[in-house]
Amino acid sequence: MNQAIRVPPTTKVADQALYSPGLDGVIAGESALCLVDEGAAGLRYRGYAIGDLAEWSSFEEVAHLLLFGHLPSKNELDGFIAMLAANQFLPDPVEHWVKSVRPNMHPMDVLRTGISLLGLSDPEVQEGSREANLRKSVRLLSQIPLLIAHAYHVPRGKQPARPAATLGFAHNLLDLLGDRKDHELADAMARVLNVSLILYAEHEFNASTFAARVVASSLADLHGAVTAAVASLKGPLHGGANEAVASMMVEIGKPERAEAWVRNALTRKQRVMGFGHRVLKKGDARSAIIQRHAEALSRMCSDQRWLEIAHIIDRIMREEKGLHPNLDFYTAVSYLLMEIPTDVYTPLFVCSRIAGWCAHVIEQQDNNRLIRPRALYKGPAPRTYEPLDRR
Repeated sequence: MNQAIRVPPTTKVADQALYSPGLDGVIAGESALCLVDEGAAGLRYRGYAIGDLAEWSSFEEVAHLLLFGHLPSKNELDGFIAMLAANQFLPDPVEHWVKSVRPNMHPMDVLRTGISLLGLSDPEVQEGSREANLRKSVRLLSQIPLLIAHAYHVPRGKQPARPAATLGFAHNLLDLLGDRKDHELADAMARVLNVSLILYAEHEFNASTFAARVVASSLADLHGAVTAAVASLKGPLHGGANEAVASMMVEIGKPERAEAWVRNALTRKQRVMGFGHRVLKKGDARSAIIQRHAEALSRMCSDQRWLEIAHIIDRIMREEKGLHPNLDFYTAVSYLLMEIPTDVYTPLFVCSRIAGWCAHVIEQQDNNRLIRPRALYKGPAPRTYEPLDRR
């Protein structure tokens, strides 16, 4: 096991005997937002078990919990939803820029640049107070779904639907991505999407969150910190995993091909995405939650194909590698059933995780210390400089 040690300011880093590659297991800060627990709860947001939140809450309630520190009362929730509704528009410079986006641009690249542009258009971008950051966080929660929808549809000659005040966050997000003619099925899909948004909303010091906190620790603005988080999330070892799972299932195509496909992949030592977790070694409780919803949605859609493929892959990975599915695995089944474009999966992650990122930025700056770790030097020993004419 790697053992990380704290290096006092007077200690030469070159004398350090131990370090932890990838900061594995290192305690890099304090947070009251999320407890990653391998016990029955699996994960807790500000003390609340993730299973209870997924079962009973809306994403709007969970976003309020993360940002403001408590579950809202009815009046508080109504006010929060009203604030979200009031900010459901893109500033003119952003709308104009989206029209220049080409269909082949990666949505995460578009989102990264778009959020930075939203910062330029935000009236409080240079205001760093807690209250201003909360207001900016609410604006981003409202704007990011619109930015994703416009960036996807406008280059294809379409105009996304306008959010409806009578629908919740998840339902509006679903409608922004495509027209749903079966209202009963759309309601069911929105409920599952609501659960997935809750499950993705926060996960302690993952790569993108830590990137946001590092930027925030320099007292940079909130939009800059979130832009850094998006850049980190694009990587396939972090947010791109659910896209990779869906692509794998589409490639397999039929349940009868699944076992041979995954066994061949293991023989070739090809990584099967959607399994294992850097922290949750004994399994991801969020996976069991979304699996139940994926199974229910499969029945309602009268489409068992993706679920059957997933079950076969799941069984073989447990038998052969002892690995459990993580949240991305059965989420991909749900998103395939919703017919969400695969390259929009990771941007959907952003729609959810923006609540956690913004809460972390605010928490970091509430009790700030510049994050500045040290490096274990592995370069040459001291050398004598030789002038150019002697080399």
